[in-house]
Amino acid sequence: MMKRRDFLQSAGIVSAGFALPKALRLCAEDVAPRGWRTFEVTTRVEVLSPSGTTRVWLPTALIGSTPFQKTLASEFNAVGGTAHIVEKPADGLGIVVASFPAGVKPLLTLTSRISTKDYAVDLSGANSRAKPDHAELQYCLRPTRLLPTDGIVKATSDEITKGARTDVEKARAIYEWIVENTFRDPKTRGCGVGDIRFMLESKDLGGKCADLNALYVGLARAAGLPARDVYGIRVAKSEQGYKSLGTSSERITGAQHCRAEVYLASYGWVPVDPADVRKVVLEEPPGNRQLNDDIVKKARARLFGSWEMNWMAFNFAHDVSLPGSNGKPIGYFMYPQAETADGRIDSLDPNSFRYEITSKEIS
Repeated sequence: MMKRRDFLQSAGIVSAGFALPKALRLCAEDVAPRGWRTFEVTTRVEVLSPSGTTRVWLPTALIGSTPFQKTLASEFNAVGGTAHIVEKPADGLGIVVASFPAGVKPLLTLTSRISTKDYAVDLSGANSRAKPDHAELQYCLRPTRLLPTDGIVKATSDEITKGARTDVEKARAIYEWIVENTFRDPKTRGCGVGDIRFMLESKDLGGKCADLNALYVGLARAAGLPARDVYGIRVAKSEQGYKSLGTSSERITGAQHCRAEVYLASYGWVPVDPADVRKVVLEEPPGNRQLNDDIVKKARARLFGSWEMNWMAFNFAHDVSLPGSNGKPIGYFMYPQAETADGRIDSLDPNSFRYEITSKEIS
C-alpha cells in the first residue's frame, strides 16, 4: 500500500482538499483481508465566533499500517480557506492544518476511510516474529511534560514492580495496580488531562482514559518498558457484549478514547486498556459494578493483551505543537482545535466551537 506521505499535497486558496487519485485509491478488498472492517469517519468543524485569521487543526487517522488499522484515504475541504497535512511519522501523527482569512466563515470537513481488525497478542508463548525498532523503543521510553519518569512516578513504578522478574510480569503488575487503585470520574471534562505527577502527588487517582492510560504509560516507561498512549475514537458498537465500550449511533462526537501499548521483548507491541476496565465498572449496565463482578473480570482479563477494534486510532503524540499556532503545545491531540486572533478556543465549549463526528461501516 502506498504511504500517504508519498503523495500529500497542499490545496488551493479558494478551497482545500486532498484525495487519492482515482488510480491510487485503495478498495477495501485490496487491503482488507478476512476479518477486517472498513469505516468512513467524517468530522465537520465550524468556528462560531471568528476573529481575524482563524486556524483549525484536526487529527487524521494514524499514519502507517499496524496489525490493527490500515488508513486507506483522507479527504478534506476548507471552503474559502487553505489547508494541507503536516505529518510526524515517529508519532504516527497527521494534522490537517486549515487557515481562514478574516470575513470568511470557518468551516472544515475531514473524511477518513480506514480498515480495522480486532487485535490480540498470545502471551502464552514467545513470538519469534517480533523485530524491535531500537530507535522507536528509545523514543517510547522518553519523559514528556505530562508523563515524567522520575520522582514520584519512578518511586511508584519501582514499588509496583518490586519482585517482578520479567518485562511481562512488570507490565502485568502495573496494569493490575491501575485497575485496583484508580477510578473513572464522570465529572472529568473530555477524556482528562493526563498529568500523572499531579495524580500521584495529590493521591487523586480518578479521571478518564487520557488520565488512567497515561498513568499506565508513564509507570511503564519509568520501569524501563517502552510504552505509548494511542489516541483515537470509538466508531461502532461493541460486538463483545459491552454497552459501555461502544457507540450507540453513527454520531460519535463524544466518543474519543485513549488506549495504550507496551513493548514486551518476546511479543512486540502488546495492547492494554486498564481505563476501559474502570469504565466497565462504572458504566456497564446497571452501573457501579464491583471488581469481582463476572463482566468486570472478563473485561479485566481481556484488556491486557487485546483490543476490540470498533475504534479508530489517531496518533501516539504528546506535547503537540500545532503548526502555525500562537498558543502553547497541547498535551495530546485527540480533539479538534481552533484559534482566532483572540487566542485558542476551548475545544470542549459548544458556544464557540461546534463540531460533529460521524462514522459508518462501509464493508
